[in-house]
Amino acid sequence: MIKVKYIDLGICEYKKAWGIQEKYFNDSVKKRGIGDENIGNYLLFVEHPHVYTLGKSGDEHNLLINSIQLRAQHASFVSTNRGGDITYHGPGQLVAYPIFDILKMNLGVKEYIEKLEQAVIETIAEYGIKGERLDGATGVWLDVGNPKKERKICAIGVKCSRHITMHGFALNINTDLNYFNYINPCGFVDKGVTSIAKELGKEVNYEEVKKKCLDKMLEIFNIEI
Repeated sequence: MIKVKYIDLGICEYKKAWGIQEKYFNDSVKKRGIGDENIGNYLLFVEHPHVYTLGKSGDEHNLLINSIQLRAQHASFVSTNRGGDITYHGPGQLVAYPIFDILKMNLGVKEYIEKLEQAVIETIAEYGIKGERLDGATGVWLDVGNPKKERKICAIGVKCSRHITMHGFALNINTDLNYFNYINPCGFVDKGVTSIAKELGKEVNYEEVKKKCLDKMLEIFNIEI
């Protein structure tokens, strides 16, 4: 079983957490490049202050407010090197950043993303919420097949180089969903977003969800900390 270093960053600014990711990621990519097999695996969990992040293939026009309005919402904007379009991170949302050597895990990128989705699907199932995949869109969705009700509960955007991953997923737990009104989430103009709290009609224990999600990650990826 592959060992992973689990790091709980608590509440951490997006750029600071990104810098921590980059350090581990770049070190692993460098080792792969020189044939060093001593590549570490890391799993970072974090909660960010209000921030909108744009993927490398995203469209800035999917941010629907200007810099002055951003400041009024106590939010920042960051262009990133992950896949995907625009998304929101903020309090009450669990963000996971796995820096995994998927070559050693015998995974391709598609399988890796499917396992991330599965970890979230099984986590929210513990709360009686049925998460599903949506063709043509990464992440975890509810009411798939009903265009008027389809809504996203978890966004996924990753980067992979030399079979080393970074970035990851964002699961809405007790997230203030009003912040999604200022963007076209992940570039979609016709789909909504939701959270565990909204689906249940009450706030849930954030730390409890985080623990369940960690357990699912360990189980599904067959790793240990």
